[in-house]
Amino acid sequence: MVRLYGDFEQNGLSEVKSDGQIEKQICSKIFDNREFGFLKITVERSLRLNFQVSEDRLARLSEQKAFQDLATSKKRKDAQVQQLEMEMGESLQNQILDALRCLDGDRLYMSRAEFMRDLDKVLKDAGLKLKEPVIKAILAALGEADPEAEICRDKKGNPEPDSNLRDTEIVPLPDDITLPIPLGYDKDASVDELIKLVKKHCEVYFEAEVLPHVPDAWIDFSKTKVGYEIPLNRHFYVYQPPRSLDEIENDIKTLEADIMAMLGEVV
Repeated sequence: MVRLYGDFEQNGLSEVKSDGQIEKQICSKIFDNREFGFLKITVERSLRLNFQVSEDRLARLSEQKAFQDLATSKKRKDAQVQQLEMEMGESLQNQILDALRCLDGDRLYMSRAEFMRDLDKVLKDAGLKLKEPVIKAILAALGEADPEAEICRDKKGNPEPDSNLRDTEIVPLPDDITLPIPLGYDKDASVDELIKLVKKHCEVYFEAEVLPHVPDAWIDFSKTKVGYEIPLNRHFYVYQPPRSLDEIENDIKTLEADIMAMLGEVV
């Protein structure tokens, strides 16, 4: 090892014992530090949900914390007030359920926007003005992932990501990038300068390796990470052909004979 290090030779050979035989194998390679680096990019996919006001999904609403909290009270020192708040909360829960049951329970909404319009109408007709956490609880209980449903979008019209479909890709550093990379390593470090250098490189990889399989995906560059590894197996792996089928078959027959002999001794 010391000799190989001192020679500093690309594809330097050394004698290695393999299967009881001495062979010459490549044991020395020269790399640039950049070649050990990689980018870990986050790939998002669109959130697609269907909605239905079926009894099964309504039952899930009681499992949502924001809905449960409606019938709780923080007035621990005043039992009477606490009981009153809990009763009012339970009444509100029942009003919400009654309002939801005004919707067609057999209809399967394939668009969150359409469901929200009908939901707003029945809540308004019932005189209910609910806070955002309760609305989110309703959507969480009545919605289910559906690849055939329309994409859920935010107020700006951008597709919302589905955290359950989130994935990552490992992308080698660009050949033309120089070290050190402009990236701080503290918890809240900005990746803006890094993205300027690698965005095009990541997009080329993304278009070739990801989009053909998931056309609705996109990269969330704000989650980009940088890592380094020395993959010894990848660079120094030497292919060893498998044993022949005849040799494997002979070993199996030998094992079978040994097993049968041991069983014979037991019997």
